Amino acid sequence: MTTGSLTKLPDQITFTGRILFLTEDTALIRAQLEATGDERQRLEAELAARLHGDDLPLMSNISTDEITPGWVCFYYDETLGEYVYVGMRDAAVKKDEVRQGGFAVVVSGLSKGCGSSRETAPYAEKSAGLQLVIAKSIEKIYGQNSQNIGLLTSTDFGLIERIRGGEAIPLAEFTRGLDPISRDIVGYGGLFNYNKARVAGEVTPPPVETQARPMTITEKIIARHAFVRAGEIGVAAVKPGDALFAVADVRFSHEYVTPMAESLLKQSLGPDARVTEPESVFAFRDHLTFLGKVMSPKHREMGLLEKANGLATTQEEFTTKQGIRLYGENPEGGSEAICHNAVVEDLALPGQIVIGTDSHTCMAGVLGCFAFGVGSTDMANAWFAKDIRIRVPETVRYVLKGRKRADVAAKDVMLVILASDYMKTSKGIGKVLEFAGDDLKNWPMDERATLTNMSVEAGGTTGIIEPDEATLAYIVKMRGLDAEEVRKGFTYSDADAEYADVFEIDLEAIRPMVALPGDPRNGIPIDQLASEVAIDAAYGGSCTGGKMADMDMYAEVLRNALAQGKRVAPGVHLYLQFGSQKIKQYARERGYLEIFARAGAEMIDPSCGACINAGPGASPSAETVTVSAQNRNFPGRSGPGKLYLASPYVVAASAIAGKIVEPFEFLSERMKVA
Repeated sequence: MTTGSLTKLPDQITFTGRILFLTEDTALIRAQLEATGDERQRLEAELAARLHGDDLPLMSNISTDEITPGWVCFYYDETLGEYVYVGMRDAAVKKDEVRQGGFAVVVSGLSKGCGSSRETAPYAEKSAGLQLVIAKSIEKIYGQNSQNIGLLTSTDFGLIERIRGGEAIPLAEFTRGLDPISRDIVGYGGLFNYNKARVAGEVTPPPVETQARPMTITEKIIARHAFVRAGEIGVAAVKPGDALFAVADVRFSHEYVTPMAESLLKQSLGPDARVTEPESVFAFRDHLTFLGKVMSPKHREMGLLEKANGLATTQEEFTTKQGIRLYGENPEGGSEAICHNAVVEDLALPGQIVIGTDSHTCMAGVLGCFAFGVGSTDMANAWFAKDIRIRVPETVRYVLKGRKRADVAAKDVMLVILASDYMKTSKGIGKVLEFAGDDLKNWPMDERATLTNMSVEAGGTTGIIEPDEATLAYIVKMRGLDAEEVRKGFTYSDADAEYADVFEIDLEAIRPMVALPGDPRNGIPIDQLASEVAIDAAYGGSCTGGKMADMDMYAEVLRNALAQGKRVAPGVHLYLQFGSQKIKQYARERGYLEIFARAGAEMIDPSCGACINAGPGASPSAETVTVSAQNRNFPGRSGPGKLYLASPYVVAASAIAGKIVEPFEFLSERMKVA
């Protein structure tokens, strides 16, 4: 079926390949991949029957790190199909097994595609021959990336028997419940085809007709940025579910993703395609700066270090040609900054829309802007059109009551939220997490940023905090901007705005937390650990744990440990990594570098590093136990070892104790009294 000159997907879709069931029991995954001949059909029928009888536990929380581990992302073409799922837990899938197995459909449990925004994940699945992803719930960015590249998704398990029976499935089954723009993108087989039809006048986004209503801060920002027509931006109001394109104020990418987005831009618009308004576009050499320090001999032999370095070279050539500001490497070592730290320190402003090719773009929501991660196709489109498609999300409001204890950090608060049944059952997917409460006024901006940064670990679109005088003071101090100009962007939720849910968090009841290996949602109070957890390494860094306030916390613990005659425990390696050169300078000016060195910590220049298994602090073996201040601990995320998540206080205290401990004894008397 065609409309004008552009081909759309057929009205009926037939799936002729096998169905791969990703099960909790990885031995069953191996059995499917190794089956031959009639055994394939018999096994598929058996697993389908067990699933129908609710007797087949499916694997949940399959992260994009498992679909395409970091090193696989050095490729950004059809080669990805050879490596799909090679990061799966228990090494359940080997190179090229899915593609050679003739699978057309893959089935799994809750939260398919959690974690990083990397579009390489669904791209690898599609390149391996998969046409359809069925899961109990599908993460927001992963689902949107799948739509953008023409990979079908569904949460309807009734499709399995229909597909096995050879039925042609109506395309409408895969667009039911989608907003009009998403429905058309699926119908055109992807975002670029849709946009070609949009430019040709063959398809038009529906107008936003929502009447004036009380709105949240996020809804107000979206309404002001809604694209109506050329030269006309902004609508009276929006409501959850409205579909539209909105103009972005800041667009950024990093070396992991820029080359793929550039390739997509050229494929769509030709080799001479130009970025629109490059002054609002930024690029970062921040993810793979220290990769050479930790890459395995096996991956070196595969030529992957050269491929990784080639990503940075390609990005630099692209930014030079397009006139884009590149945050590159620093002559003294490391990068200028991790993208998220720099966006908060230098770029984003209250009331803006910020998009980046990284799931932790949401960190900028700390400034009172609507900031969220996108995939390569979305960014390539936004480079040219400057707009981004949005389905107005619902908002969940978290009201923080009381005051947190001296030994509790924002990380502990976030781990409590993530461990709730609400988040574990995927109810946070696609929502905005709005944080409020009187005690927030006492928190430094960096601590507030931990809340917004980790909102994506709940599957949320973003996190956001209304700006206040502390926000204003921070921006003016960091950038020297005119206070009244900055204040013009301040936006607040209406008192009678509607929320999907409202939760109250009793800060005084929160104790130091730790997230058990495998998922950030595995949080428990440290005193509930089943047994003592000895550690080999402690890592304080990443965009989440490498901020100025985090350095304050590491220094607080280590200073007091030194006063007690203690240093980092024998056999433990403590890594402290700065999120930007500004943060490193902050630590230097306060004498922290001397404290860190005396305590026995290794200091690392700014870069993403260990958080993505690309720098010092990543685990070298499956036996390595690490406690980390980073944001996520999906299988294989930071190497093959066991990774616990905790606050900067806990990370530093555990490094001294040689095991995971609460930090109270290492806090100053001044803090304990406060």
